[in-house]
Amino acid sequence: MGLSSLLIPIFSLLLLTDHKLVFTESTQPPYSCDTSNPSTRSYSFCNPNLSIAQRAEDLVSRLTLDEKLSQLVNTAPSIPRLGIPSFQWWSEALHGVANAGPGIRFNGTIKSATAIGTEARGVYNAGQAGGMTFWAPNINIFRDPRWGRGQETPGEDPFVTAKYGVAYVRGLQGDSLHGGRLGKRLKASACCKHFTAYDLDHWKGIDRFVTVQDLADTYQPPFESCVVKGRASGIMCAYNRVNGVPNCADFNLLTGIARKKWNFHGYNTSDCEAVSIIHEEQGYAKTPEDAIADVLKAGMDVECGSYITKHGKSAVLQKKVPIHQIDRALRNLFSIRIRLGLFDGNPSELLFGKIGANQVCSKKHLQLALDAARNGIVLLKNTEALLPLPKTNPNISLAVIGPNANASSLVVLGNYYGSPCKLVTLLKGFQHYANNTIYHPGCDDGIQCASAEINQAVEVAKKVDYVVLVMGLDQTQERESHDRDQLDLPGKQQELINNIAKASKKPVILVLLSGGPVDITFAKHHNKIGAILWAGYPGELGGLALAQIIFGDHNPGGRLPITWYPKDFV
Repeated sequence: MGLSSLLIPIFSLLLLTDHKLVFTESTQPPYSCDTSNPSTRSYSFCNPNLSIAQRAEDLVSRLTLDEKLSQLVNTAPSIPRLGIPSFQWWSEALHGVANAGPGIRFNGTIKSATAIGTEARGVYNAGQAGGMTFWAPNINIFRDPRWGRGQETPGEDPFVTAKYGVAYVRGLQGDSLHGGRLGKRLKASACCKHFTAYDLDHWKGIDRFVTVQDLADTYQPPFESCVVKGRASGIMCAYNRVNGVPNCADFNLLTGIARKKWNFHGYNTSDCEAVSIIHEEQGYAKTPEDAIADVLKAGMDVECGSYITKHGKSAVLQKKVPIHQIDRALRNLFSIRIRLGLFDGNPSELLFGKIGANQVCSKKHLQLALDAARNGIVLLKNTEALLPLPKTNPNISLAVIGPNANASSLVVLGNYYGSPCKLVTLLKGFQHYANNTIYHPGCDDGIQCASAEINQAVEVAKKVDYVVLVMGLDQTQERESHDRDQLDLPGKQQELINNIAKASKKPVILVLLSGGPVDITFAKHHNKIGAILWAGYPGELGGLALAQIIFGDHNPGGRLPITWYPKDFV
C-alpha cells in the first residue's frame, strides 16, 4: 500500500476530533555572541573560526569561581556580563519530545510533539525550550521481567539494544543527515543512560554484584556502541553501585572506559540527586564535600540537582576539589553548547535555525508514529486464521471489552511522554472500522480489576459477532521506582477473560498493553481464545495501528523484546 493511501485513513480519522494544529509567530530563544554587539566581538569564544576546544577554553578562562560553580548543575543561570544566557540541561525525549523534565514547555505556540530531533530543534527555535540536551535513550538491559523501567528500553538483548542506541542517537543529533557526515555540529544532543548495569542494585536485602565478564558481555556493549558508533554527546551515570562503587564516583567507568577506551568527547551528567545519595543514602562519601570531590574526580561534568550549588564552594575552600577538575567539566559542557550553535550569533541564520513550528506534528511525523506503533505490535497467537477480521460486511458487530479498551488516553503513551499531537484511543480505532461497536470496561476499578462486572460483560459478548478483550498493565503496575513482584494479570482479569471467552459466539481476540511480560499460559492453550496480540504501550496512534492489524490493513511483524516467563519464575 502506498504512502498516500496509508495517510487517508489516518487523517480521515483525525478529523473526527476538534483538535486543530495552529502555528503563529513564536518567541526567539536567547543566544550568545550577537554579531551586532561590539562588546562580544573581542571574545575568542565568539569566533567561529577557532576550534570548539579553543572557544570553550577561552570562555571558561573568563569565569569567576562563583560563576563556574553555578554552571555545574542542570539549571545553569545566565552570565549577563558575558552575554551568556541560562541553559537547562534536563530535557526528555524517550517517547517523543516530552515535558517530563523542566527543559520543555508546551505553553506557547507549540502545544504538543510526536518525534525527536527535528521537532526538538523546532520547539527550541519557537522559544519553548530551556536547552537542547535530551536525556535519552535508555539503553539499560531489561534482564528481570518485573523491572518497572523495562518499558523504556529496547529489551534484554545487548546486540539489539546497541543497534537501537546508535540509530536513536544519530537520528536525534542529526548525524543521519548528509550521509552521516554532519560532523561536530548537533541538531540536538542525545544522552545515553543509565551508565551502567542500572537494573542491578540492593533489592530486598540481596546485594547483586556484576562479574567483569557479565559487565563486558551484557551491560556495556550498548553504551560502547552509543559512544563509538552513535557518537553520543552525553552519558548519564546511574544511581546504583557496580561492585560497591557508585557509578557517578567511578573513575574507571567515567574516565578510564568512556573517555580513554571509547574516546568519548561529550559531557557526563548525573542522574537526578545521584550526587547527594552518595553521601546521604549510600554512605560512600563521609561528607557532602567528599561526594562532590568524588564525582568530579571520577569525570562527572554536571549534576542534576543542587548539591554542588549548596556544597561546591566549601568543597573548593576545603581543598577537596581542585579548580582544574571544575575547568575540565566546564570545557566539556560549553563545548556541547557551542556544538549546538548557541555561541554563533542569531541561530535563525544558522544550519538548524530555519526549523520552525510547521515541522512539529507534521504529517510525516504522524506517519512515523503510526509506523512505529504498527511495527512494534506482536502477534502471539492466531488459531485457525481468526485474524484478520472481515471488513466486507458493513453490519459486523464488535464488542471491545476490558479495562484498557477505553482507558485514560495516557495509558497508551507509557512514560516519559510529551503532549501528543493527535491521540487516537483504542476504542476510536475500532469504531473507525466497525460502526456497530459496543464498549464495556469489564472491571470497576480500572486495571487493578479487584472488582469485575463479569456477568454484564458476558451479556455484551453474547450479542456480537466478535469480541476484542483489551487487558494488561498500566503505570500503576509498572513504572520508574515501582517494580512488580509477580507476573500475573492484575486482579480478576484472567477470570473476566475466561468467562467472556466461554460465552462468546466465536473465539475472542486478546490484546495486552504492558511494558513487561505477563504470564498468559492459560490463554495460550484456551481453545476459545483464538488470537493474542501484545501491543506494548503503542503511543498516540496506537489505536489506529491496532485496528489496522486486526482488520488486515497491516501485517504485524514485531518480535518480543524480552522473554515471557511463567509466573513461577518469581
